[in-house]
Amino acid sequence: MNSEKAQKIYRIVMIIIITALLSSLITLIVVNERFASTLNIGNIASGDGTTGIESALASIRSILEERYIGELDDEQMLEMAIKGYVAGVGDEYTVYYTPEEMEEEYSEAMGNYVGIGIYMVVNYEEGTITVVEPMEGSPAEEAGMQAGDIITKVNGQEITVENVSEMSNAIKGEEGTTVKLEIQRENETKEVEVERRRIEVSHINSDILENNIAYIQIADFDGGTAEEFRENYETLKAQGATSLIIDIRNNGGGVVDEAISILEMICEKDSTLLIETDKAGNETITKAEKNPIIDVPIVVLVNGNSASASEILAGALKDNNKATIIGTTTYGKGVIQSLMRLTDGSGLKVTTEEYCTPNRNKINEIGIEPDIIVELPEDITELTKENDTQLQRAIEELR
Repeated sequence: MNSEKAQKIYRIVMIIIITALLSSLITLIVVNERFASTLNIGNIASGDGTTGIESALASIRSILEERYIGELDDEQMLEMAIKGYVAGVGDEYTVYYTPEEMEEEYSEAMGNYVGIGIYMVVNYEEGTITVVEPMEGSPAEEAGMQAGDIITKVNGQEITVENVSEMSNAIKGEEGTTVKLEIQRENETKEVEVERRRIEVSHINSDILENNIAYIQIADFDGGTAEEFRENYETLKAQGATSLIIDIRNNGGGVVDEAISILEMICEKDSTLLIETDKAGNETITKAEKNPIIDVPIVVLVNGNSASASEILAGALKDNNKATIIGTTTYGKGVIQSLMRLTDGSGLKVTTEEYCTPNRNKINEIGIEPDIIVELPEDITELTKENDTQLQRAIEELR
């Protein structure tokens, strides 16, 4: 009888602890940054409706204590419970991060990257991860990974629609550790083991083409991209550039403020750059605050992997008649996430706003249609300047 009473007391105490931990996580530390597809960081208040959660957890806890033959790891169980609860929202962009994952997310948004060194596209609908390009001199390049490789397994676990977000995060990790990947390359399946290292990321690739055309490729919009863009443009201008191609094909986005800073270099002061709407229907309109420093004909190259901040850039340049958009319709990610750090170091990334172009054209699940639609040839195995039909059309437009 004393034993049964002790067990009941233990269960009650554990339920109180779990509930208290869940409640404490709702208190946020505000992070004063704006990240990958991110707007302003805000606070979140605990709401009603926790009674059902407490009851469900208590019932499950009771069954596990009575029947499960192993040890219960309360910290891990709590972490997974929160992950599942947030995933239940049904929004692929709304995610709970453990303290370790949160630190990674924050560091990458600020341009401090540890990983294998690839640009990749995650298709949440199909459950696939495709390598866009390995970074020059990266562990991925050293391991022989190539553009177009489809990652099918991470550390022996197959990638599916249900776990694709988790698997994309699993590719990342601590410096000095390794990850085993299975990749599909055309009809060949390969296994590679890649070391994770600190990567010096260059966001910009630039060149001067025929007819004094400046070419600037933006790989992402992580921290420092806008300043790097400005430096590259000024160098090309000093070499005699009289027009500009901005290539944001396969650019999945990044820090919204970086895209806005680039737009301010091109668009007239006081012109609208972005319109955002929150859950309550409140609008935030971002306008250019500076006089532009770039006043030359511009073409922007886009494709189906141009997403988020890339679409903000392309949409604003198109609506403000500052560029001709060439390529194929963009991805269609017209929502913004706020990244919030919790008191224990973990975090929430929550979809908090939807945005549209300055002319109020909806982007989410629609994308931006180019002014001139140009497809790449289907039989291309390696893209070069000569067979890049989209780039050639851009050169022709600026000629």
